[in-house]
This record gives sequence, C-alpha cells and structure tokens, in this order.
Amino acid sequence: MPDLRSVPDETKWQIATQYALHLTAMYERVFRPVVQDRYDELEQEVWMHMARFSLEIAQSLRLPTGTARDLAESLRLVRTLFSGPDYKGELIEVGKDGAVIIIRRCPALAGDCCSPASGDGTFRRCMAFTLASQKHLNPGYSSRFVRAMCMGDRQCEIKLEPEKEQKQKAVTKIP
Repeated sequence: MPDLRSVPDETKWQIATQYALHLTAMYERVFRPVVQDRYDELEQEVWMHMARFSLEIAQSLRLPTGTARDLAESLRLVRTLFSGPDYKGELIEVGKDGAVIIIRRCPALAGDCCSPASGDGTFRRCMAFTLASQKHLNPGYSSRFVRAMCMGDRQCEIKLEPEKEQKQKAVTKIP
C-alpha cells in the first residue's frame, strides 16, 4: 500500500503549490460575484494578513534582514517557500544599500488556474503579500514593483531601498 513516504518531496511540494494556486482561483470565481466591488479589498486584506507568517518563518530560520541584500535574499527565500519549487529568481545589489529581486519564473502564471485575464488579480495578491512581507521583515526599507510578469512584463523586478526618512536621517547626521 502506498504511503506519504513513497511520494518524492519535490512532488509533494508541487502538489501543495498547485493546490494553493487553484484554491486562490476558486475563491475568486466563487466569491467575486457575491462580494462584487469589495472582493479586491477583502482579498488584499487576507494576503496582507498571510504576510505576517513571513516574519515567523524568517525568525524561525534565523534569516538576516538588516541590509537590503539580506532582506532581499530572505524575502526571496520566503516567497520560494510559499510559491513552491517552480519559483525562480535572483538578486542584484544596487548602490550602497539597495537591492532588486528579479523573478524569472512564477508558479502563479503556470497551469490553467491563472488565465491572462486574471493577471491583474494575480498582481494584486502578489503585491499585497510581497510588500507586507517586506514591511514585517524590516520596516526600515521600502519595496516597489518595477516590473511584473502577470502585467505583461518579461520578468518581475522588486526594488528594495531604505525608507526615505531613513535616508534623510543618514544625510542630516553627516557633519
């Protein structure tokens, strides 16, 4: 009789990822017609709440978040854990304390759970989760999407840099 140990870890991870993606798509199909105009707002609240889990994961794994590079690497790792093994990205350092996460492959855009017409919904979910996760990991930084595949770009780019107030304080401290 087959058991869970006979299923390879990679297969388990892919099944869990696809299940979560299909669940998200089904919630939208079922609840959007009922909730109508409030659906996007309510869904965004759910994803922002789920982002709190990012901090718990980062703390339990002792992920560094002090610099832009550390924060970007930790955020990329957390996103991979949530998105599954098909999530592929890299990191580029920018300037003295900035970084860009480049996402080249995203499971949310694969398969039949997310049609091109749902790109805007995929972007809102991803943006809410990513930006809220970053704030939980280190509120001294800001992040913004420069490009997004679900909105038609070739790749996703998420830029991280110190908050403008933090930059101002650093500048005013220089004698």
